[in-house]
Amino acid sequence: MISLSPWWIFNKFLREGKKVPETQLRVKLLQMTENPFSLIYTACRQCYSASFAGDIFEKEIDDKKKESLVKKVVKSGHESPLEHVKFTFAIEGVSRALTHQLVRHRIASYSQQSQRYVKEENFEYVIPPSIKEDEELREEYIRVMKGIQASYNKVLKRLKEKGVAGEKANQDARYILPQAAETKIVVTMNCRELLHFFEQRCCMRAQWEIRNLANEMLKICKSHLPAVFSSAGPKCERLGYCPEGGKFTCGRYPLKEKVIKNERYL
Repeated sequence: MISLSPWWIFNKFLREGKKVPETQLRVKLLQMTENPFSLIYTACRQCYSASFAGDIFEKEIDDKKKESLVKKVVKSGHESPLEHVKFTFAIEGVSRALTHQLVRHRIASYSQQSQRYVKEENFEYVIPPSIKEDEELREEYIRVMKGIQASYNKVLKRLKEKGVAGEKANQDARYILPQAAETKIVVTMNCRELLHFFEQRCCMRAQWEIRNLANEMLKICKSHLPAVFSSAGPKCERLGYCPEGGKFTCGRYPLKEKVIKNERYL
């Protein structure tokens, strides 16, 4: 049995004046495809040209002409040429609950910090805003987190005494870690998938944490490739109406049914 009370640990934690190990979201662009306009332009032109794409790519063409074509492609919805350009992000300060949602976007590549090879002796965690703003709930939440930390460390110590250490101990001890535990991940998505990702996850119906992440990623994409991402965001912005239905709409845009009804009488 665990000899230390979680309450005792939490109170000791506060008495010592230690900072609550709450984590903060951080997103950094590691890399994006070089010459994105030239690449998308070449891919588009190859569809309608008998010329070799290698020659089209090397041909001297005004950048404004390339950008103009890219904007037309995005507006038209013929997005397959956008798949040739990718963005790679480094992300930290997010929870395991978030990454369980993130990896559902399958046209992407992920490299995530392992709880098997990285020991969580002092894990950080995410506190939901609804809990953070309530003092009583916040204290309860932190108490539970510290209790889990104590249990995790206790399990590792006991396994080590039994001759089980390293990843073999970590892989079993991690079962008691919470979804709130902070994780780090590298994510690569092409432009077409990013547009879809933003439509789904920038929506007000998306869970708050992944929506915050999506908004940060969108800021980066807009600053580096505005011709593709200037109008990116929740799908209601592109459609001009909310497709979620009356039960789920945030009210920012009219419902689809109302827009269609009004258009019939124009």
